[in-house]
Amino acid sequence: MENKKLAIFGGDPIRKDKIFYGRQCIEDDDIQAVDAVLKSPYITCGPKVFELEQKLSQYVGAKHAVVCSNGTAALHCACLAAGIGPGDEVITTPLTFAASANCILYCGAKPVFADIDPVTYNIDPISIRTHITPKTKAVVAVDFTGQVVKIKEIRDICDEFDLVFIEDAAHSIGTKYDGECVGSLADMTCFSFHPVKTITSGEGGAITTNDDGYYNKLVLAHTHGITHDEAMMEEAPHEGIWYYEQIALGFNYRMTDFQAALLLSQLNKLERFKKRRQEIVERYNEAFKNLDGIIVQQEISESDTCRHLYIIRLDYNKLTCTRREFFDAMSAENVQCQIHYVPVYWFPYYKHLGYELGLCPKAEEIYKGILSIPLYPLLSDGDVEDVICAVTKIVTFYKNPNMTL
Repeated sequence: MENKKLAIFGGDPIRKDKIFYGRQCIEDDDIQAVDAVLKSPYITCGPKVFELEQKLSQYVGAKHAVVCSNGTAALHCACLAAGIGPGDEVITTPLTFAASANCILYCGAKPVFADIDPVTYNIDPISIRTHITPKTKAVVAVDFTGQVVKIKEIRDICDEFDLVFIEDAAHSIGTKYDGECVGSLADMTCFSFHPVKTITSGEGGAITTNDDGYYNKLVLAHTHGITHDEAMMEEAPHEGIWYYEQIALGFNYRMTDFQAALLLSQLNKLERFKKRRQEIVERYNEAFKNLDGIIVQQEISESDTCRHLYIIRLDYNKLTCTRREFFDAMSAENVQCQIHYVPVYWFPYYKHLGYELGLCPKAEEIYKGILSIPLYPLLSDGDVEDVICAVTKIVTFYKNPNMTL
């Protein structure tokens, strides 16, 4: 590709209209599904929620599913069900959205940040092991970008130290580990259905589990701690079918029926969406694997990944630009990137809690060079080629003249 003038410096952009790093795919049948619920007697706490929970549990191969208002609520409920509380420590990754750690703070416990694998960008089981103390209660392991964590290694650690294994699968609905769906592997698995995720309910989340005890606690946690189940009530016999009891302190984390209807419709498309995402990832991998200046995230062989994000990492040994310059140059070419994520403990709130820079040097180093480029099913082949052309154009422009060829 010839070294054309960048759009940010007055050259012609790669494309006329802007594309963004993520976008929902809502089709006519999704709209019809929501419309039908809005015209029905139940728009919340109705049959669609139950139907969704049944279908989701069947899809992932788990015994139970509890759907809730968002992915953060799912994580909070999982921590509550795990019995996490003041004085406990929970190990997680810094390279994630803040909710993966905030859910620990909600319970009065302390997040402990383990470092990442510099090749896969997922939490490193070796680092998990080095951070275990007598106060450690659980591990919240994040499937970063959609690639599943090293399930077996983390499972072995949790079994050895009697820890609860919570998988933050906000990115990884549709991903499999050794042929088994994410959602059936950890003690509890938490999903997010935000619009940029693979399937969406607008906002929404879910927790799946094979454990009856966790399931009962999750149900209480997401609905005020209130039950209509006579077997769980303390006052018996009750006065009538209208009777209910609050037996725990829970939250209003319920999902509406029209959100459930949308997600049910989207769940029917998950395999199609996964296939398209994998096609785009394969094309990006091929385009960037030998592009000097770009480092591509690697995957473990066990992960059949439904990728939520595609991340490129800038190799500053071969480029003369900063990430901000690269980011702005991409935007000028009408390809809008995003950054995922600022290490959680870098935020002022966490600094005020006593967390310091340098806790996870591999994560911090990776963060400095990463950008998420567009990845979603609505991208055409032409869109994908435009993204590749934009990256290549900017890399070519900013190549270090002192680089050894």
